Amino acid sequence: MNLEYLGFISLHTQRLLHHCGVVGEIQEFYIDPKHRNKGVGKKLMNEVINYANQNNLKSIEVTTNKKRIENVIIYENLGFSLTHNKFTIYK
Repeated sequence: MNLEYLGFISLHTQRLLHHCGVVGEIQEFYIDPKHRNKGVGKKLMNEVINYANQNNLKSIEVTTNKKRIENVIIYENLGFSLTHNKFTIYK
C-alpha cells in the first residue's frame, strides 16, 4: 500500500506572560507542490484554528523568511495579519 502525504502542519503552544495566556506558534507548514491551490492548506489551517478555539489560545503566530514574499500573501489570505518583526542571531 502506497501512502501519499498532501501536506503537514505543526503547532507548538506555550504560556507567555506578555500574552496573559497560552499562544500557538505554527512551526512547520508544508503542502506538497502537486496538491497546492486545492484547499489542502486551508483545511490544515482550519484544524489548527479549531484546536486554538477549543483550547482558548490567545493567538496563533507564524513566521516566514523575508525572502519568501509569496508566503505573506498566503498567510494574509488565511486570516493572519503582518504585525511583528523577528530578529535572529546565528551562532
